[in-house]
Amino acid sequence: MTRRHFFTGSAAGLALGAVKLHADPLGLPIGCQLYPVRKAVGTDFEGTLRDLASIGYRTVEMCSPPGYANSGFGTLIGMKPADLQSKIHAAGLRCESCHFQFTELKEHLDERIGYASELGLKQMILASFGLRPEAGIDDWTKAAGELNRIGERVRKAGLQLGYHNHNSEVSRIGGVLVYDRLMSAFDPQLVKLQFQVAVVSLGFDAVPFIDRNPGRFLSLHLQDWSAAEKKEVPIGQGSVDWKQLFTAAKKGGIKNYFVEMNMDALKASYPFLHQLKV
Repeated sequence: MTRRHFFTGSAAGLALGAVKLHADPLGLPIGCQLYPVRKAVGTDFEGTLRDLASIGYRTVEMCSPPGYANSGFGTLIGMKPADLQSKIHAAGLRCESCHFQFTELKEHLDERIGYASELGLKQMILASFGLRPEAGIDDWTKAAGELNRIGERVRKAGLQLGYHNHNSEVSRIGGVLVYDRLMSAFDPQLVKLQFQVAVVSLGFDAVPFIDRNPGRFLSLHLQDWSAAEKKEVPIGQGSVDWKQLFTAAKKGGIKNYFVEMNMDALKASYPFLHQLKV
């Protein structure tokens, strides 16, 4: 073996070892959503990425710069997706998922699909329908139908569309749980689900939803909740049974998961997740 091949092979081996080192739980790298650190993203994107990587995170979920221009991501609008990807990779991170707004997907879908492809995404996630608080169950059903049509075009482009829930989806309208209606209205192949674990604060556990619908959940947003303090707390310090959740996620085919909390909680959450064995 030549000296050049030795060092090349050694570097590859170290890189592989690093990937394995940060592969808990489910054998997947631990990720985080950038929205809670959006102010830092807007002022120092590369520095924020390096900070997240130094904690141990290996994947990030983006927010569409045009769709979230007023939320800290506007400074990234002028950056080409390939350049954005290069900066993410340079920090030792990767990105295969991104949140989008409903309006931009309805009005600029071809452009957003092209952007996602150039960024190297595998998943495009609708963050919210943005329906008014008094919306009826028919409004939710209609919106789901629109998302199916968007999902068909996204799938033809080789990407997967997903839908992210908030508290509204675990409310009832006329006795009907909104989330159940959406599950029945979404085409299982065209629209997968990204479950936000934060709804545990309202008494909703992710596990039954995942268990009842194997193969339909794409990813998870992770938060923990202290019932005693009535507030979000770092992962592992609240009421969520994380072993049970990740066991369900493994059976259900979850592709990735992202901690969605502020920087302090991101730091406090990583060690728990890193040592969690499922």
